Amino acid sequence: MYITRICADGFKNLKKVDITPHEELNIFWGKNAQGKTNLIEAIWLCTGVRSFRSTKDKGMIDIDKDHMSIEVSFMDSVREQTVRYAMDKSNLKDKSLFLNGIKVKNPAKLFGKLNCVVFTPEDLEISKGSPENRRQFLDLCVSQIKNNYSNTCAKYERIIEHRNALLKSISFGKSSKDELDGWDIQLAQLGSYISLLRYNYTKILNNFASKLYGEISQGKEKFEVSYYSTVFSKLEGRKDFAGDLAREYLDVLKRNLDEDIRAGFTMKGVHRDDITARINGLACREFASQGQHRSAALVLKLSQAYILKQETDDAPVILLDDVLSELDANRQRFVLSKIGGMQVFITCCEKNIQFEKNQHGRLYNIEGGRIKTHKRKEKKD
Repeated sequence: MYITRICADGFKNLKKVDITPHEELNIFWGKNAQGKTNLIEAIWLCTGVRSFRSTKDKGMIDIDKDHMSIEVSFMDSVREQTVRYAMDKSNLKDKSLFLNGIKVKNPAKLFGKLNCVVFTPEDLEISKGSPENRRQFLDLCVSQIKNNYSNTCAKYERIIEHRNALLKSISFGKSSKDELDGWDIQLAQLGSYISLLRYNYTKILNNFASKLYGEISQGKEKFEVSYYSTVFSKLEGRKDFAGDLAREYLDVLKRNLDEDIRAGFTMKGVHRDDITARINGLACREFASQGQHRSAALVLKLSQAYILKQETDDAPVILLDDVLSELDANRQRFVLSKIGGMQVFITCCEKNIQFEKNQHGRLYNIEGGRIKTHKRKEKKD
């Protein structure tokens, strides 16, 4: 899979962008606040996933403009497709989202069309950051290969909010415990489904990540990841998420009800689960060095790309947003060596990044939201 054309105008500071990217390597350089990350974000929005910068709708339109538009065309293994995303400042709720000229009501309907993997400096914190960050990473990974998964997660979050509000109401004597029954049954069914998909994905993630980490550490360290569930003691070999797993999940909610009422929130469930990462048997969060954390984050993100390729039979587009500047030379070379055969977009502040001799593509300069110049990097003999 590769992007064949990018047009953007009025999205943040981007102005009349219209480029035909190279099928392999595309480098966008410029000073800070010139629009490099905005371009990566514009591409990312066309995958159907929310902004990796948590940009609100009103923040997507240039302060001096009333309208923004993004159009990305891409070639998959079958045909060329086009996503168009537009919005007016006067009516932010009425987004215009089209796939091949047909209106799409929910951005999640784009999942599985334009597949991208984005690396940001914040992603380097996956290993040592909060469990919420790892859950978000895992949910994004699963949603890219399971089209209905994001809707399931969204529904689960809505029910948790209702349940937590009801728990507080019960603690104040304004509601009864019986009012939880309907919410708990739904929560158990959705939570069991999410748990099983997360667990199965993590097993695949571990296979790729452990091998990649062995390479980056030159065989000196063993890396492994596993799924930690606050509900289930065992998920291996289990499939009946609508039956046995849901009943077990519901039992946990019932057993912890009094504790949940005292706390005012649901203390166990997929919203409290985590990915456990270990290096040589030791938990990364407690014992890993800064360099080990970065290596762990890189192999997890690379594994995401490899799994996407395996599951879809099509290589995803790689978006590296100012990540290489955060890495030492060895990790830079490792990342670049592992994304061969994929279309790559790189943003950086300097244009003199060193690449492998057999890499070629285009070099762009961004200034004030405009792509001023570009030239081809020829393949060297």
